[in-house]
Amino acid sequence: MRIDKYLKVSRLIKRRTLANEACEQEKVKINGKVAKPGSEVKVGDTIEIQFGANSTKVEVTSVSEHVSKSESKEMYIIR
Repeated sequence: MRIDKYLKVSRLIKRRTLANEACEQEKVKINGKVAKPGSEVKVGDTIEIQFGANSTKVEVTSVSEHVSKSESKEMYIIR
């Protein structure tokens, strides 16, 4: 799954356009490497998102196209 779509589906970022912009501004990393919006995400990857001075690091536990709001939190573990 594309990183921009994963960020939206997992609700780490509210909208796909914002996820796309974050990737283009090099604020998203997958396994320590800067991610482009089309970069692929798979189970076991570590995603780091820079929100201003704060940074969020999560590990991908599942990849799914459609999930409910309550199930979205099960797609990752905060590190």
